[in-house]
Amino acid sequence: MSNEKIKLFLVDDDAVFLKSLEIELLEHADFTIETHATGELCIKNLSHSPDVIILDYYLDGIDKNAMNGIEALDIIKSTAPDIPVVMLSCQDKIDIAIECMHHRAFDYVVKSETAFLRLQKIITTIFSYKKMEKELKWYMERM
Repeated sequence: MSNEKIKLFLVDDDAVFLKSLEIELLEHADFTIETHATGELCIKNLSHSPDVIILDYYLDGIDKNAMNGIEALDIIKSTAPDIPVVMLSCQDKIDIAIECMHHRAFDYVVKSETAFLRLQKIITTIFSYKKMEKELKWYMERM
């Protein structure tokens, strides 16, 4: 994984925000990015093995009957529990953040002018944890 690019899934029904997020992340780091406008498309493409999923909370801007972010999160976690999912929303409400964490989101980010920077820091943190886990596993195997 150290020589491979980090693969991100960006999932948001707001096409403008989705493209802005993609551009911003590509400008500041060397990622491979797949974008999806619905949770259904994200789940359909989990076989592409993303390292991290950034998932919008609402996801009903295109189709009012589309699954919301929590429903998509639950399916992702039941299908691929080791993929960290960062929830993203314009809602700056603690109860929504807590709900996301109860559904096993790695973190919750409010869409704002600092969202891009926060997401970069969270992705760095995720990969620091993964590196530590890998080193610990290597160490334990040799004991």
